[in-house]
Amino acid sequence: MKLPHLLIALFLSTSFLCSTPLASGQDLRDRNYATVGRIDSDGTVRDRNYATVGHINSDGTVRDRNYATVGHIDNDGTVRDRNYATMGYINSDGTVRDRNYATLGYINSDGTVRDRNYATMGYAKGVPPKWAAVFFFFDLP
Repeated sequence: MKLPHLLIALFLSTSFLCSTPLASGQDLRDRNYATVGRIDSDGTVRDRNYATVGHINSDGTVRDRNYATVGHIDNDGTVRDRNYATMGYINSDGTVRDRNYATLGYINSDGTVRDRNYATMGYAKGVPPKWAAVFFFFDLP
C-alpha cells in the first residue's frame, strides 16, 4: 500500500454507510499530522503532491488513476476486489476487518485511524469511514 503513509490507511461522515459525497475535500494526515493525501468532494483520491491516485465513486466502486476498477465497497460495508471476491469488512462502529474477520484497525468517529493495537496511524477528519477504509484494502499508487 502506497498512499497509506497515513492509514494503511483507510472512507462516509456521521451516518457511516451513506453514499453522499463530502461537502468539500478533506486532507489525510499521518500520525505526525503531516498531509499525505486528500480525498476531494467528488471522490478523487490524491497524494501529497495533489496528483490523482484513484477515485471512489458514490456507488462504492474504487478505481485507480486510469479509472480501471480495482474493487468495490458495498453499502453494508463489505469490501470486494475487482473480481467481486470479499476482501474484508467495515463495521458500522468503524472497525475494519479482513476476510477472516480479524481486526485490521479502527476508524474513530473523530477521523482518527488506529491500527489493531489501537496505536494512531493517522487522521482522516471529515472523511467518511467507508472512504478512509479504502487504504486498508486497495493499493492506489
